Amino acid sequence: MKNKISDRIFDIAKNVLKIEADSILALSDRIDESFLNAVQMVLDCRGKVIVTGIGKSGQIARKISSTLSSTGTPSLYLHPAESSHGDLGVVTENDLVIAISYGGEAVELNPILNFISRRGIKLIALTGKLNSTLAKAANVVLNISVEKEACPLNLAPTSSSAATLAMGDALCMCVLDQKNFKSENFAEFHPSGSLGAKLLRVRDLMKTGEALPFIEKSTSMKDILTKMTHQSVRGAAGVLDQNKNLIGIITDGDIRRHLDICSDKNQTPFLSVAENMMSLNPKTIDANELAEKALFLMEQFQIQMLIVLDQTSQSPKQPVGMLIYQDLLSAKVR
Repeated sequence: MKNKISDRIFDIAKNVLKIEADSILALSDRIDESFLNAVQMVLDCRGKVIVTGIGKSGQIARKISSTLSSTGTPSLYLHPAESSHGDLGVVTENDLVIAISYGGEAVELNPILNFISRRGIKLIALTGKLNSTLAKAANVVLNISVEKEACPLNLAPTSSSAATLAMGDALCMCVLDQKNFKSENFAEFHPSGSLGAKLLRVRDLMKTGEALPFIEKSTSMKDILTKMTHQSVRGAAGVLDQNKNLIGIITDGDIRRHLDICSDKNQTPFLSVAENMMSLNPKTIDANELAEKALFLMEQFQIQMLIVLDQTSQSPKQPVGMLIYQDLLSAKVR
C-alpha cells in the first residue's frame, strides 16, 4: 500500500515539473516583435514601472516588480483593490503599467485600465487570452497562454503562473542587459543580502586616510612601534620609498624576529630603522577586486591584512588603503 502511494506521489510530482517546464519552453516561440516593443517601453519609461495583478497574478506581479527594482528599474506593485481607494495616486503620466491576468477579465483591474486610458499611460499586458478586455486595452501584449495547468484537476494556476513568472523574468533580464547593469550595481542595491556581500569590492571595505600606518624606510624603531600601536590599523605598517611607492611591510612577527637577531648579536634593537627589519614583496590586492578574493588570499597565506593598490591609477604602486580580515567577516563576505 505504501509503495502504491509513493509511486503515485512520484508520478504526480514528475508530471507537474514536466508540464511546467514544457509550458515555459513554449514561450521561446513568442519572443517576437511584441517582446522587443515591451523591452523598449520599459527602457523608455521616465518614471516608475507599476506592476499590478490580483490573486495568483498579483503574487507574480510583486515578484516581477521586485526584480525590476533590484536590477536598476524603479518599480512598485499596485494592488488593484487598493487602487480604487486612493492608491491610483502613485501612477503618473511618466509611468508605465504592466498588468497581469491570465484570463484577462479580472474586474479588479478595470479601474486601473480606465484611469491609465484617460491619462494616456502606456500599458503592457501579460495574458493568456489575446481577445480579452486586458489585451484589447494594452499597447503591447505578451502571450503567456499554456496548453494546460499542471494541476491534476486542471484548475489551480500552476503552469500558467510559472509561464507568467518566466516571461516576466525574461523581460527584466533583457532590460538589465540593455541598461548595462553590472554586478557592482547589484551589490549596491543589496547591501544587506548575502548575494550583495559576495559582490562587494575591496574598495567598499578598505580603510583609508592619513591615520593608516605607512612609514618610510628610515623610520626609527620607536616611531614604527608608535605607528603600529596607535593608528586605526594595528599590528603592521607598510614601508614606502621617497615616491610613496610600496616597497615592504613590517609586522609584529618581523619585529620579534629582529629582536631575536639583535639579542644574538648583542646589538641595540632600538637603533634600527624600518629598512633593517621589513619584509619585501608584501601581499597586496587591487581596489577593484572582489572582497571575496581578498578573503581567500588572507586565509590562504594566513595573514590578517592586505595593502590595497589601484592598478587603474597613474600611480599603481602607491597604496590607497588597507583591508582587514575582521572587516571582511563583519561584512559577511564569507
